Amino acid sequence: MGKHYDQEYKDYVSKLVVEEGRKATEVAYELEVSCKSLYRWVADYKKRVKGEQTAERYVTPSELEKLKKQHEKELAEIREENEILKKAVRIFTKNQE
Repeated sequence: MGKHYDQEYKDYVSKLVVEEGRKATEVAYELEVSCKSLYRWVADYKKRVKGEQTAERYVTPSELEKLKKQHEKELAEIREENEILKKAVRIFTKNQE
């Protein structure tokens, strides 16, 4: 009897193939899953994603890196704005004294 995987795992692995562009055979080898099963999971995933947008979202490593870089950039901009505002407050309060 073969292994049974939960749907969350199947979706994550399928997303690696579909959205990351990785080869199914390589992913199957890395995760020790049969290629036939993986191809079936990918086909099922594509059907479900095409038909509906899932409420839960699984983030792949490359998506996580993109989000991280985006958030770091936004944080740097906000910190810069904050420093500018602090300097402006110092200048205006200094002139009022």
